[in-house]
Amino acid sequence: MKKKKLGIKGIIIAILVLIVLFLSLIGFITDFLWFRELGYVSVFLKKLITQLEIGIPTFIVITFLAYIYLKFLKRGYFKKVESTEQTNHKRLNLISWGMAIVFAVLVTFVSVTQLWFEILKFANSTGFDISDPLFNLDVSFYVFKLAFIKELNQILIGVIIAFAILTLLYYAVLLSVRTPQFFEEKEEPAEEEPFGGGMNDGPRTGFDNVTDMFGKFGEAFTGKKANVNRAPRRKKQFDDKNVMHLISIAEKQLIIVGILFFVMVAVNFFLKQFDLLYGHTGAVYGAGFRDVNITLWVYRILMVLSIVAAIAFAIGISKRKFKTAVIVPVIMIVVGLIGAGAGTLIQNLVVSPDEINKESKYLERNIEYTRYAYDLGEVTVKPFAANNDLSGDDITNNMETISNIRINDYEPAEKFYNQTQSIRQYYTFNDVDVDRYMVNGEYTQTFQSAREIDEEKISDTWLNKHIKYTHGYGLTLSRVDKVTSSGQPDMLIDSIPPVSDVQEIQINRPEIYFGEKTDNYILANTNEEEFDYPDGDNNKYSTYKGDAGIKLNMLNKMMFSIRERSLKLLVSSNITSDSKIVINRNIEDRVQKIMPYLEYDSDPYIVTADGNLYWMLDAYTTSTRYPYSEPFDETNNTNYIRNSVKVVIDAYNGTTNYYLVDDKDPIANTFKEIYPKLFKDFKEMPESLQAHIRYPNVLFNIQANVYKKYHMTDVKVFYQKEDMWDVADEIYGTKETAMTPNYYIMKLPGEKSAEFVNSIPYTPKDKKNMTGLLVARNDGENYGQLVLYQLPKSKIIYGPMQIEAQIDQNTEISKEFSLWDSAGSNYSRGNMFVIPIEDSLLYVEPVYLEAKNSSIPEVKRVIVAYGDQIAYETTLTEALNSLFGEGSAKESPGSSDAQAQQGDQKTDDALSQAELAAKAQEAFTNAEKAQKDGDWAKYGQYLDELQKYLNLLAPPAQEQESEK
Repeated sequence: MKKKKLGIKGIIIAILVLIVLFLSLIGFITDFLWFRELGYVSVFLKKLITQLEIGIPTFIVITFLAYIYLKFLKRGYFKKVESTEQTNHKRLNLISWGMAIVFAVLVTFVSVTQLWFEILKFANSTGFDISDPLFNLDVSFYVFKLAFIKELNQILIGVIIAFAILTLLYYAVLLSVRTPQFFEEKEEPAEEEPFGGGMNDGPRTGFDNVTDMFGKFGEAFTGKKANVNRAPRRKKQFDDKNVMHLISIAEKQLIIVGILFFVMVAVNFFLKQFDLLYGHTGAVYGAGFRDVNITLWVYRILMVLSIVAAIAFAIGISKRKFKTAVIVPVIMIVVGLIGAGAGTLIQNLVVSPDEINKESKYLERNIEYTRYAYDLGEVTVKPFAANNDLSGDDITNNMETISNIRINDYEPAEKFYNQTQSIRQYYTFNDVDVDRYMVNGEYTQTFQSAREIDEEKISDTWLNKHIKYTHGYGLTLSRVDKVTSSGQPDMLIDSIPPVSDVQEIQINRPEIYFGEKTDNYILANTNEEEFDYPDGDNNKYSTYKGDAGIKLNMLNKMMFSIRERSLKLLVSSNITSDSKIVINRNIEDRVQKIMPYLEYDSDPYIVTADGNLYWMLDAYTTSTRYPYSEPFDETNNTNYIRNSVKVVIDAYNGTTNYYLVDDKDPIANTFKEIYPKLFKDFKEMPESLQAHIRYPNVLFNIQANVYKKYHMTDVKVFYQKEDMWDVADEIYGTKETAMTPNYYIMKLPGEKSAEFVNSIPYTPKDKKNMTGLLVARNDGENYGQLVLYQLPKSKIIYGPMQIEAQIDQNTEISKEFSLWDSAGSNYSRGNMFVIPIEDSLLYVEPVYLEAKNSSIPEVKRVIVAYGDQIAYETTLTEALNSLFGEGSAKESPGSSDAQAQQGDQKTDDALSQAELAAKAQEAFTNAEKAQKDGDWAKYGQYLDELQKYLNLLAPPAQEQESEK
């Protein structure tokens, strides 16, 4: 019976162990299934395989080394310790193996978890082909290898300390199983107390033992203490001789551990010298005069002293001279303190008074290496005259640039999309992005945004969240340069299903299963059809036909129900054998899970190509260990960055591809060596998608901010900060703020055709005039080229804030702003655009108005500044024509403004003088009514109509003279 019960208990325990093991592996197994679905099994298993390749040999070697070490300890102990106790050697051997295994497990776990990726980078490192100027080592040593060596050194120091602890614990075990005889034992004499005075020697009576029998009660009764006869006690005495004897037993082990510890300390100081290359002292980022001449030599002295300390420690322990063992570490502390003090004195008394000469060599290194770290070494500098000689013909000849000036803004466009294109309350446009497309044969800059399901706005039922409302639908696309007559974006693609006015763009697969708002898992191919899109008062339904998803057999269903903590997933009758679960649909979480060692842009953007929708996401390689490079962000010390990878995610199938666009980046190439199946060459990206890659504003903004200091290459100018720049400010909304890069389609000076670029203007430090315009090119073979258009210092060229000041001083503009403000309408100013045309600069700023009864801002006016002139008109075309003459600028063919303009022109030409007068009177009456109602938007619109009809009634003077 007992055997049966034990057998049942064993089976139950085994089952429980298997259940616990299964539950603990569910995350791993389901992740494996997901990576397999993506075709990235090798990426998923890379970590596990590497850890096993490192961990298994490490565990075996350390286990045997630890066991052999303990065996030597045991042998030495048994040789030197005599004892009458019998030792159970079999049990002691099992304890030795157990301690060795536990020790090996701990060391292996720490080593494998901390070092596996550093080992891969070390083994697959790609050379930078640039050596640091101090130690003459390739930069790859610092970026890929130094971190591994330093972490390995720290782990080895930890292992040595752990060995010391293991030694103490094992000696404790040995002392418990074999107690040494060198502990002195002394007997304490027996104590006696008589019952009565002077009666000790007499015979005892029955009452003599009263106190003995009744203890304290007897004492209280008789008034006498008991006559206590105790057996002699044997006491172990632990004196200094015993301590010395114990030390002598562990002497060799203690010496070995001590020597290894001090050697590791020496290695630690050896490695610390490399940290000087990305430190910061005085004016230099990297090793400066103080670092090279003081700190470096202090580290080297401490290295030597560490070796001396190891020798002294060995001598001191072996000869029982503890002062010898500790004297060198004390000297090391003193040297460290003296070195720190000397460094401060040298910095203050020698370097600072003559810093420009003392640090000149090191500043030169700082400039050179920082420019390379941020890819600023090949900026093309072109002089730009910034003349004021533009003509109407120049405007006409640059219509590719003019017709792509962005007068719409992101926030108003997003509000407009959400209010007019959401269609239903559960759709949302998360943000608006800028891109470029061929629109009816013209290269056109556009706004676009994906229409996604807002999962917080659908009814909170499991069926709706995971089976019914599974995907968004389509996108909106509008021109950035044109608005409708009501001041709203001029739509190119809108509605559900998407309706396109663009011949080149047709969307055949508008469903968005993967996006920025898709946080829930979904179930596809169930018995319940998915909601597809609204169709008037009815809804259209569909079934997913894509490749994404993991088949839900019974085992998978069980695992995912545990993973998602949903019993409904396990018991739902809607799930069939053909059903699939689609997880990790949020594109930002998706890429982070696949490749967590890249930094990702926070703003993915959607594109349409070949009838499908794709998300594009910029990924960056970064480092904090680039020698002599100044960090752009002091919070995380990043001092190297490249945008070497573009990630493309299919919005329908979830296919996620990583394309290597910069094959000269050593970090990206190292990652490709580690994950060869993950990264694809850029030429493998379809050309239809290549046309939509952008030079990211995140990287460009970092480069622009670094370049405002590091455009100076003369050391003396750099040190004196004689030519420091600032990124220009602007009035955005109603507040002054630093400008950020903006995208444009423009024909750059000296180029033959328009291209997609982003740019940002500079002003001198603490000044308002403009000194340069930095441009990043985005198209074709020119992708990534940086061009600085440097303005002459011999004359004043107005900067954005000086133009903003002119706008504020313009009486017509300020009066209208005040009227809008007093009427309760909210006006705001958009981005200031600095546009180079020929050899001149044009400034454009849209103005938005948001009336009380409307939450959608309208483009109400466009301000164009040129030289000392300012035009303030309803459209960009009108503003340009008022500055450069009628006919200089025309509306883009096919835009709603152009069509309306043509229609108005035909209608107006057919009107008689009397009809024109009546129209003018009607516009005047409407303007007066709008003024009384406080509707200043309508008031401005009717005044524009009045001016138009009055102009038609009174032809220009030139026409009147020709008639004469």
